[in-house]
Amino acid sequence: MFAIMEAARLEALHLAQDPATGLKAIIAIHSTRRGPALGGCRYLAYPDDVSALRDAVRLAQGMSYKAAMAGLEQGGGKAVIIRPPHVEDRGALFEAFGRFIETLNGRYITAVDSGTSSADMDCIAQHTRHVTSTTSAGDPSPHTAMGVFAGIRATAQARLGSDDLEGLRVAVQGLGHVGYALAEQLHAAGAELLVSDLDPGRVRLAVEQMGAQPVSPEALLSTPCDILAPCGLGGVLNAQTVGQLHCAAVAGAANTQLASAEIADLLEARGILYAPDYVINSGGLIYVALRHRGEELPAITAHLAQIGRRLTEIFAHAQTDKRSPARVADQMAERLLYGS
Repeated sequence: MFAIMEAARLEALHLAQDPATGLKAIIAIHSTRRGPALGGCRYLAYPDDVSALRDAVRLAQGMSYKAAMAGLEQGGGKAVIIRPPHVEDRGALFEAFGRFIETLNGRYITAVDSGTSSADMDCIAQHTRHVTSTTSAGDPSPHTAMGVFAGIRATAQARLGSDDLEGLRVAVQGLGHVGYALAEQLHAAGAELLVSDLDPGRVRLAVEQMGAQPVSPEALLSTPCDILAPCGLGGVLNAQTVGQLHCAAVAGAANTQLASAEIADLLEARGILYAPDYVINSGGLIYVALRHRGEELPAITAHLAQIGRRLTEIFAHAQTDKRSPARVADQMAERLLYGS
């Protein structure tokens, strides 16, 4: 366990259980150097406890990098609740988790993530104020999409010489809350949309409302386009799929798009510009962090504009150094976090 923490430079690891509700929770705090650790709470079944722990640690580190590159006075953290086979009272379980968070005295702020909802956050909020993404706080998805849209424009400028998206072929993989909102913004900007999703109903809606061209999930990555926007599950870019790509750039909302760090170098070798995922998709984090601090929407929207500027800075350094933008972003984040 300590070896896992040391490898990720994790600051603290907290575990709690509550037999009465079935709660088994892990909170990984990667860093509080820049402010309280902020990160979502996952509620998923895991094959074993070590898998859950590794997931929390990996994601907490990513949140530190994301917050630092977004210019937020926040550290990175992540919570994992191991979903039991049967739950008698889901609300009681999340209330117990809220009591657990309160014992950390504000060092960790939780939010919605895979398997959790605003209703779950409302239960947590009954016992701690260190929670966001509640029903009253609002859905961060549109703001994630706004940030990704700004990032796509910056990517187009860097790779194609213009941030005008009129007529550009953009392939959107995944039409969930963020992916669909992004597709709407791209359509409004005049982009030609190629879309795929495991839910055929979402694809039909995009075809009807935006004139999008449907592509099967199996074929999307190999379909020629200007920009590929992964907005679904992580790990979509691996040694096999990178070889199938026919695009100038990859810029999307999905977390952990690269199956490993080395995939960034494969993209670079193929001349495909990669927008580091934790930079381009930071709009949701910006929204929940600033809303938690009481900021109004105009201030949040202004902060979202920094995503495009940060990517432009990363791309410029990458071109000068002849390195992948992903490597450059990691180095910049580590300098902000550790001063080295």
